[in-house]
Amino acid sequence: MAVVAEPTRRGRRSGPQARREARIGLLFVLPCFLLFLAFRFGPGVAGVLMSFTDYSLTGGGSFIGLDNFTRLWADPLFWQALKVTVLYTVIAVPGTLIASVSLALITRRAFRGAKFFRSVFFLPVVTSLVLAATVFVWIFSTGGPWSTLMGWFGMSEGSWLSDDVLVLPALALVGVWSRFGYGMLILLARMQDIPRELEEAALTDGAGPWQRFRYIVLPQLKPALFFLAVIETTASFQVFDAVYTMTGGGPANASYTLVFQLYDAGFKYFDLGYASAIGVALFVLTVVVAVIQRLVIGKDQ
Repeated sequence: MAVVAEPTRRGRRSGPQARREARIGLLFVLPCFLLFLAFRFGPGVAGVLMSFTDYSLTGGGSFIGLDNFTRLWADPLFWQALKVTVLYTVIAVPGTLIASVSLALITRRAFRGAKFFRSVFFLPVVTSLVLAATVFVWIFSTGGPWSTLMGWFGMSEGSWLSDDVLVLPALALVGVWSRFGYGMLILLARMQDIPRELEEAALTDGAGPWQRFRYIVLPQLKPALFFLAVIETTASFQVFDAVYTMTGGGPANASYTLVFQLYDAGFKYFDLGYASAIGVALFVLTVVVAVIQRLVIGKDQ
């Protein structure tokens, strides 16, 4: 008589053996975790502590309390840099989101060459921004391609980078160009998870492209848009490499951002305490804006 063995049930282990294996696993993870804390959060904590000192590479380092922040509050250059940073963010972030959504809608459908176009649109994300900014200096120069194109529409053919009004839109265009591919990829992944039956039902009911996008696609994109809004806002607040390469903060401080002021204070004047105070102010600003975006965009998620 054949005896059929009852299949062994496999599940999670419990008891002392499981706890012992968990402790061994934590021991293996602990060195990487400590290194992550040291190099990820350590500099941030050190920067906050340094903002309360007069630390400088040329000497000093004593505790001065809130003097750096008082000095920051009274510094007109800080308010100019803050205004420039906010204006750049107001231009760049909506532009990036609009470009990301538009290209995600275009490339979501299966057509010949769709994968090729997705790769091309994502290429700016992995391109060196310093290298790209050097090319854009020529593009925006007097007599360059962009100036010539603007001349066809009756606008000035002078360099946008030397105009205190147009320099921020020019830098924002570079920022949008370098970032929209990442947003497109995130939104494209989310769009592909939207059930096609919803759009087909709306199409059957006579809904046009805009109605289908507004009432079906856009609500499904809300979590991804909130994520991208926070990421792009943080990146815009920290813009530096394109500004350093293309304008150096000019003309007349029209593109002088907070990170550029932090760089000047820390590495040009070696006032690391004051530079740290600027960094703390930038961090607080980023957190406040992220909370506002949470309340406006992601409150239901």
